[in-house]
Amino acid sequence: MQRHSTSSPLLALPGAVPAEGVDEGVAAHYGDLFREQRSLADGAGVVDLSHRGVLTVTGADRLSWLHLLLSQHVEQLPPNQATEALILSANGHIEHALYLVDDGTTTWAHVEPGTQESLLAYLESMKFFYRVEAADRTDEFAVVHLPAGSIAPVPDGVAVRETPHGRDLFLPRADLETYASANGPAVGLLAYEALRVEQHRPRFGFETDHRTIPHELGWIGSAVHLQKGCYRGQETVARVQNLGKPPRRLVFLHLDGSEVHLPPHGAEVRLAADGPEGRKIGVVTTSVRHHELGPIALAVIKRNVSAEAELLVETTAAAQEVVVEP
Repeated sequence: MQRHSTSSPLLALPGAVPAEGVDEGVAAHYGDLFREQRSLADGAGVVDLSHRGVLTVTGADRLSWLHLLLSQHVEQLPPNQATEALILSANGHIEHALYLVDDGTTTWAHVEPGTQESLLAYLESMKFFYRVEAADRTDEFAVVHLPAGSIAPVPDGVAVRETPHGRDLFLPRADLETYASANGPAVGLLAYEALRVEQHRPRFGFETDHRTIPHELGWIGSAVHLQKGCYRGQETVARVQNLGKPPRRLVFLHLDGSEVHLPPHGAEVRLAADGPEGRKIGVVTTSVRHHELGPIALAVIKRNVSAEAELLVETTAAAQEVVVEP
């Protein structure tokens, strides 16, 4: 995937340890993971998400046009109201996840690192006669997250997504270092991810694979509107909603804290009763160390696994909490 080529200036801060993989370019942490988590939980700190892609859509038809393409009802989206939406394949599989806000003249979206180029290509292919202009603004704007309860100011003219989990600012990239310095402490991505897992919030490319449908991750309602008009993949969404259940479901796992290492993405999940040689029933999608809960994870498992069943991640015992009902 194409990623923004420049590392964040916040990687020059004392103690900064770079993130890896798709999150390359920002800090995983600044030397004290649990302190950074507590800071976020207390409503303080700035999370550098400047590696994420930023797209804008302008033009008189922008909301009605996006309404035709997205899983979310955005035709009458009020100014400054945050929402999220998916782009699905014809078979209802998730292809993109967008975190949106419209400021009254421009629709802003941030997306997973490296996905903005393919998303923009798709949007361009669907313009037809609509009065819209879509643009990749990643080189100009950096996403910054302020936790819920933060009193850090939002600079004039900056688009902001206000959610129950905090605020996402679309900050001019040139202002990133100054803003973080004035409103810190800087908090690394691992702390942000730990709170995401605690809140059971799925992430595209982590909790998803090439066959994921929205029902499996609890994205119905928050990212998929069931009463809106036609969009690509709607038939699958409606059929599963009305006639059946998804084949898999997202779960939250409490992992045995005596294990030293965290299970990696893709680690196999089994029924504890079957032992480590038992049949695979799912995979870990994200695992983190939480400042209060200890080692926790999100996983996607077969829907028909009992909600009471004790699980095993590789050789680590795991207790499940239901996120998506069996």
